[in-house]
Amino acid sequence: MAKEKNTTQIAIKNRKAEFEYYLLTTFSAGLVLCGTEIKSIRAGKANLVDSYCSFINGELWVHNLHISEYAHGSYNNHEPKRDRKLLLNKKELKKLQSKLNDRGTTIIPTLLWINEKGYAKLDIALARGKKMYDKRESIKEKDNRRAAAREEE
Repeated sequence: MAKEKNTTQIAIKNRKAEFEYYLLTTFSAGLVLCGTEIKSIRAGKANLVDSYCSFINGELWVHNLHISEYAHGSYNNHEPKRDRKLLLNKKELKKLQSKLNDRGTTIIPTLLWINEKGYAKLDIALARGKKMYDKRESIKEKDNRRAAAREEE
């Protein structure tokens, strides 16, 4: 008899990202994690707010990604906000690095999820920051969509 997989999907979203930035292109990257980190992610104990990505020696790293310590981790638990390496193809890394040279662009994590094989994946986006008036426009659009949805009901 085969082992049944857990059907609950883990998807931790960075809600602040769409409000603060224009998302230009997105990529799905793997993460280099230790054992207690993946257990914490499966428990839903991660936070993407204030996290960002940068290149160090030609490799892409994510900074300030908070993964809480595992409750049953004992002495070999991990640091909650350590830097973690992202796994992408060379072609994708070169594309991101060339686009990052444009003024005002950055790479931010948007979604942390677990695929069907059980691996943690991080969706990252090449983004350009919004100005204050753009944020006000986003709020107006969101309110208009909400009002239209209420009228349909």
